[in-house]
Amino acid sequence: MTMIQPPDSFIVARLGQLARTELSLRARLGHVLLALIASAMTILVVSLWLTEPALPRRTATAFAILTVIGLGWVAYSVWVLGARRVMLARQRVVAGRLSVAFTGACAAGSIVLNFTAGARFGWPAVAMSFTLLAVALVLWRRAEAAHARLLARRDTLERELTGRS
Repeated sequence: MTMIQPPDSFIVARLGQLARTELSLRARLGHVLLALIASAMTILVVSLWLTEPALPRRTATAFAILTVIGLGWVAYSVWVLGARRVMLARQRVVAGRLSVAFTGACAAGSIVLNFTAGARFGWPAVAMSFTLLAVALVLWRRAEAAHARLLARRDTLERELTGRS
């Protein structure tokens, strides 16, 4: 069996530089846009919530949930943009989990509202929220698979660079 020679230091340095800049400009801009939109939505919801003292309990609860969702997306985008290490698609897994949690909350809320408020026409909202939940679950699973593939590839490359088989 032929022993693989380790690459020269320039190649190792260049690979390290490429790995540190994992997010493309497009992905970074997308996360900046996400942070801005989520911030604006959260500020709008909180402003409405605080300036209307006589809101029904259901509306106040919905505003609280929307605020948590908005803050969750802001925190996620700030985390991704501030990360100074290679994430190996970890950000996609976290985004998938957030999506599943938030669409699951929407689906549960739609069902509860349908039964408690006697909303006869709320079933399309339930159907839509379960459709979104299914999409979120598929995207989360794909993100986890991509993350696992990248981790396996990293491990293989590390073994090859250190001369272990």
